[in-house]
Amino acid sequence: MESCNCIEPQWPADELLMRYQYISDFFIALAYFSIPLELIYFVKKSAVFPYRWVLVQFGAFIVLCGATHLINLWTFTMHSRTVAIVMTAAKVLTAAVSCATALMLVHIIPDLLSVKTRELFLKNKAAELDREMGLIRTQEETGRHVRMLTHEIRSTLDRHTILKTTLVELGRTLALEECALWMPTRSGVELQLSYTLRHQNPVGFTVPIQLPVINQVFSTNRAVKISPNSPVAKLRPSGKYMQGEVVAVRVPLLHLSNFQINDWPELSTKRYALMVLMLPSDSARQWHVHELELVEVVADQVAVALSHAAILEESMRARDLLMEQNVALDLARREAETAVCARNDFLAVMNHEMRTPMHAIIALSSLLQETELTPEQRLMVETILKSSNLLATLINDVLDLSRLEDGSLQLDIEPFDLHGLFKEVLNLIKPIASVKKLFVTLSMSSDLPEYAIGDEKRLMQIMLNVVGNAVKFSREGGISISASVAKSDSLRDPRAPDFFPVFSDNHFYLRVQVKDTGSGISPQDIPKLFTKFAQSQSLAAKNSGGSGLGLAICKRFVNLMDGYIWLESEGLGKGCTAIFMVKLGLRGRSNEAAPIHVQSPCKSWTNNFTGLKVIVMDDNGVSRMVTKGLLVHLGCDVATVSSGDECLKVVNNEHKVVFMDVSIPGIDIYAVAVRIHEKFARRRDRPLIVALTGNTDRVTKESCMRVGMDGVILKPVSVDKMRSVLSELLDHGVLLEAQ
Repeated sequence: MESCNCIEPQWPADELLMRYQYISDFFIALAYFSIPLELIYFVKKSAVFPYRWVLVQFGAFIVLCGATHLINLWTFTMHSRTVAIVMTAAKVLTAAVSCATALMLVHIIPDLLSVKTRELFLKNKAAELDREMGLIRTQEETGRHVRMLTHEIRSTLDRHTILKTTLVELGRTLALEECALWMPTRSGVELQLSYTLRHQNPVGFTVPIQLPVINQVFSTNRAVKISPNSPVAKLRPSGKYMQGEVVAVRVPLLHLSNFQINDWPELSTKRYALMVLMLPSDSARQWHVHELELVEVVADQVAVALSHAAILEESMRARDLLMEQNVALDLARREAETAVCARNDFLAVMNHEMRTPMHAIIALSSLLQETELTPEQRLMVETILKSSNLLATLINDVLDLSRLEDGSLQLDIEPFDLHGLFKEVLNLIKPIASVKKLFVTLSMSSDLPEYAIGDEKRLMQIMLNVVGNAVKFSREGGISISASVAKSDSLRDPRAPDFFPVFSDNHFYLRVQVKDTGSGISPQDIPKLFTKFAQSQSLAAKNSGGSGLGLAICKRFVNLMDGYIWLESEGLGKGCTAIFMVKLGLRGRSNEAAPIHVQSPCKSWTNNFTGLKVIVMDDNGVSRMVTKGLLVHLGCDVATVSSGDECLKVVNNEHKVVFMDVSIPGIDIYAVAVRIHEKFARRRDRPLIVALTGNTDRVTKESCMRVGMDGVILKPVSVDKMRSVLSELLDHGVLLEAQ
């Protein structure tokens, strides 16, 4: 056998392999035993790890694997059966734990993957939140700029200042190179350059409003990026290497009234202006979203500010116009008040001046009538008296109508004898009707109250006017008067559409109907009869009694009494019916005697006033002489004076009555009455004081009553009227009604 020169290894090959395996198993076991220690430390330190039991199971698997490798160290040499059994048990346990761990990993891997997915989702949400926070910060910054711009814009309500301030503040906030405002022209077919930030071109440059770029901007409320070379953006000097981005936004013109710069319209056909904003040239800067939003908000704020400014201008113009109108109205009111005062003063003077001669005419005519006259003379005197009374009635009507028109006339609401009023009207009308051979009948319904509350004098005036007209326009036949309480179903009449009765327990509506057999009225002439100085043409041709103011006065008196009056006639020659309703008050629920003083029959002084001492105080010699003549005719012993001092000197306890004219210039007649009262300590020694006046207003009557006068007589005065006054004064000690 040949010898070999090979270098034999230090250890045999099998033994060497075994040695390596032995060393490897040792280090594997050492690693396996160190890993669980590290896992235990990790689990102990981690309070939020969700898979602790998995780590425990995995640690057991590693420990068993390490134990297997450790036990395997004893198998490289001769070993006992005990070592084999331990080795087998370790491997069985390792296999079991390995299978359990593998199955558990299959179960928890999807959970681990979902955790990873949630982790990615949370990362995305965090990134999105960061972006939103950036947007919020941007919006806050934008809002701050908007508030600042809005404050600057709205710090004035002058529209030109608003627009200029807008451009300046936008240029400063956004660091713009140029900013311009284009306004529509009067024609509405062009936009005119009205304001710029830095451009020096003359204002007046125009572009057609139908350009596509303008239509594009006007069609949306958003800021729109436009080409730097568009006609509305060519405001920067040429030669720039790279022009900055340009945006344009519309500005609504909510109110464009009387708002002109050069050729600006009063009312534009377009509802928008155009604002153009340019970033600096030779810059890489671009428009950001928040900057565009800022521009849009500012455009809206400018529109609101312009509308407020327009409203302010309109309100200031309206205020100025209203002030002018108020000045004109105040001037007209003063002129009207002056005219009313002048008219009232004129009427008062004319009333006094006209009644003084009327007093003389009527008094002397009535005195003449009681003398022996031939039939022809008596007819002439009666004509004078009738004409004088007609003229006196006309004077009263003019004064009443004047006070009705200026609202100064007020009703004297007092209790009165309603039945007695109708009987008195009948007694006054019958003598006049008998002259024309006309019969007059009076019918009062059973439910008509005997006493009522109202203005007896005005109701009497209405009755006398209406019945007097019936007598005046009747030549034959007669006049029938009927009075009743108006029923609720008869108050609403189609001929009185403006009459709206109001019922109550304390009031009733008196319905009076006066029917005559006179000449009648054409239906078309009826409405004219209630106007001043109006009369049917047919009646005017047949009657010479004058048109007068009777029905016009009646209509106004009836209206004051919450009533209505109308006429009915079937035509000429068929008579006429006058109907009126007035509202009166009730004195209780029964017609028992009320505390109303009814004149009793005149006693000792009725027909004989011989020796009655009377004083007449009047500054007008004619009027004084006439009044004295009336009293002398009645048998009185009359003393006349022309002033208050004379009256105070003359009057004594033998004088029974003092007649005083209240219109004496320069004399306070009321003070004279008070001094007469003071002169006599005992009432029975003091004479009765009666005022003679031409004023029919309530103020005069109340003034006389306030100073203690015993009555008021309205001029003119006839013999019969003076006889009635003296009788009432001497019988009752007071004149119950202004005569």
